[in-house]
Amino acid sequence: MHIVKKELSLSEAEYRRILREVAQVDSAKDLDETGFRKLMNYFVRSRYYRVNPLGLTIRQKLYINYLVEQLGWEGGHLQNFLHKYYRKSSVSELSKHEAINVIESLKNIQKHNPSV
Repeated sequence: MHIVKKELSLSEAEYRRILREVAQVDSAKDLDETGFRKLMNYFVRSRYYRVNPLGLTIRQKLYINYLVEQLGWEGGHLQNFLHKYYRKSSVSELSKHEAINVIESLKNIQKHNPSV
């Protein structure tokens, strides 16, 4: 939950309010499976789910980061890739459609790289 809080740039007060209202807990450590699912469903349906006005979703951003980790890319490798092929300097600048293309590109790189 703390990763989601950071990715969504939630203030501490806002984060605590959402925990109480949606999952009826005061701390993420008190979340059970049901509470966690309620929170994720809440974020998916809320304004928080969008990382930017271009429609990039938190799920897309997290999945791109996951694929990059699986590929073993370090340092500025992702930034170089984004700049070369999408003229963007970070994942947060992508539109929803561009993120779909980045995800498919990364999956294809993974598929064609047997060492990953």
